[in-house]
Amino acid sequence: PGENAFQVKITAPDEQFTRVGVQVLDRKDGSFLVRYRMYASYKNLKIEVKVGDKHVAKSPYILKGPIYHENCDCPQEESSVWLEEMNCPQIIPQIQRDLANFPIVDPDKIAKEIPQRFGQRQSLCHYTIKDNEVYIKTYGEHVGFRIFMDAILLSLTRKVKMPDVEFFVNLGDWPLEKKKSPQNLHPIFSWCGSSESKDIVMPTYDLTDSVLETMGRVSLDMMSVQANTGPSWEDKNTTAFWRGRDSRKERLELVKLSRKYPEIIDAAFTNFFFFKHDESLYGPIVKHISFFDFFKYKYQINIDGTVAAYRLPYLLAGNSVVLKQDSIYYEHFYNELQPWKHYIPFKSDLSDLLEKLQWAKEHDEEAKNIAKSGQEFARNNLMGDHIFCYYFKLFQEYASLQVSEPKIRDGMEKVQQPDDDLFPCTCHRKK
Repeated sequence: PGENAFQVKITAPDEQFTRVGVQVLDRKDGSFLVRYRMYASYKNLKIEVKVGDKHVAKSPYILKGPIYHENCDCPQEESSVWLEEMNCPQIIPQIQRDLANFPIVDPDKIAKEIPQRFGQRQSLCHYTIKDNEVYIKTYGEHVGFRIFMDAILLSLTRKVKMPDVEFFVNLGDWPLEKKKSPQNLHPIFSWCGSSESKDIVMPTYDLTDSVLETMGRVSLDMMSVQANTGPSWEDKNTTAFWRGRDSRKERLELVKLSRKYPEIIDAAFTNFFFFKHDESLYGPIVKHISFFDFFKYKYQINIDGTVAAYRLPYLLAGNSVVLKQDSIYYEHFYNELQPWKHYIPFKSDLSDLLEKLQWAKEHDEEAKNIAKSGQEFARNNLMGDHIFCYYFKLFQEYASLQVSEPKIRDGMEKVQQPDDDLFPCTCHRKK
């Protein structure tokens, strides 16, 4: 029906002005997403959905409030109520797997031992959440990525009362805690896990940021991608596609393959950084293209960067089929993905990639179904609410393992909530 089939209007019945941005996203499969971002808080919201000038279904819908904008600090005191309202799952298998290595957590002990082991060489953040306030101490010189962790923690504490908890976050790419002697394992939270390490995995900073900033300063997120999946399956270019930088040897191999078989694979570097740039082997460097343009191609190649390639959620959400390299690295959701159901696997050394592409071309209907299953998985497991649930459940379960009181340690500073003077809010839950 096209993206203008529905008119959606969101207003606050009790107010003279409503500051709400609205976007209708056409998923081109007969379904639509409507997202909105509020810039002020309201008693109630009225949502009208019309076709032509007629209301659809039970429109207008009234959301009984108060309804708070993102920066409004008004946490739900009862975590069980919040978990239910968010439809969070009872159990998240990856969290269970990760925490199984740590039957108990002693905040006093880790506060001393982790900085001694990793504080000199790594970029770490030591966090304590106490009475729903966030405190931090950083180690290492490259701690810029703390902004992503600060942002999700502050966002959570504005929405729900967090348990008192003390933990360390690794800001680097590689997981830190190796799978060696069990007696001195330390719990470290990382954005990426590997089969050779025991870090506790969180959703990546990239995915987290795109959730927090949706309709804000990021253009690529799990909703916008769904409205930009390119032509229908039948009309897509049948060359396999990849763009990126030279952060892994296999990526060099992929570009070499592409030069050898240009009609099968279109792979090129957008910049050179890690390896000696040999124009004759790997050139030329090409311009960045919009991620949405990837979906003009039927086959998407997902290959590790320094660690897992963090674009996989977006590739799955499109309607092309993903060919994913076997890898020791994983993000928080990889263990729930199934090869041949959600993606087509290929060996880590790329030795069977051409063969797998050939299979996909000869089994077009099956490849299309794998693309569809991958897309369903992304829609049902990788949206904003899933990310919030994952973080909260992770901290809740981890907090329950602590055997001493989390403390605000020497050298910690309080992470301040953004002061949102533009549209202050009055929280009805606060006396």
